Amino acid sequence: MDIISQLQEQTNKIAALTFNTFGTLQRDSPAVKLSPNYPEPPANPTEDAANFAEQPKLMSAALVQAAKQFDALVAALPLADGGEEAQLKRIAELQAENDAVGQELQRQLEAAGLSLPSFMLAIRLLLSRTTLPLHIQIGHQMFFVHGTCTKLS
Repeated sequence: MDIISQLQEQTNKIAALTFNTFGTLQRDSPAVKLSPNYPEPPANPTEDAANFAEQPKLMSAALVQAAKQFDALVAALPLADGGEEAQLKRIAELQAENDAVGQELQRQLEAAGLSLPSFMLAIRLLLSRTTLPLHIQIGHQMFFVHGTCTKLS
């Protein structure tokens, strides 16, 4: 599993732990008298004071451990070499590569006697009839399209 997926999993784990912690504390906390004008709240018959006192500590420890694991994953992310300028240069390179692949696709479509709009229409038709992933090869380029897509632009 790549590091971004691990970060997402860890984020989900922290969210679940937080949700469960708040829910458990709300459910199990002893009733409190809010005003002297109100009667004494009823005692929770299943309340185990020793267990309730220990629960927040255990849940806090689990949250802290999950946060530390998240921090360790963030620290393991590769640093951007050269800062913002290098990132912008890499984005420009990727855009140029994307443009070149697009032009190659256009050449392949023209060689096959298709226009991009007619190709897109054919893909939409295929997508409307399947929920399976499609593997489309045009020339030396392989395209993977999931049939569950409803819009292809």
